[in-house]
Amino acid sequence: MCDHSPVCTSPDHVVAAHPEQGWSLRCDGTIVFDDTGELRPDGRVVGPHPSYLVDRLAVAA
Repeated sequence: MCDHSPVCTSPDHVVAAHPEQGWSLRCDGTIVFDDTGELRPDGRVVGPHPSYLVDRLAVAA
């Protein structure tokens, strides 16, 4: 998926960002959502990180 030359050593490079939709695509094919959840290229789902949820609840209170 990455077209960097030489090949990226870090999968954290964003190749497409859509903040208005709440997601970004990284070089390794992972879709990262604003709530810190992820959809991996192999189909695995990573849920939002709990610290993000705690921070959001504190702001809402």
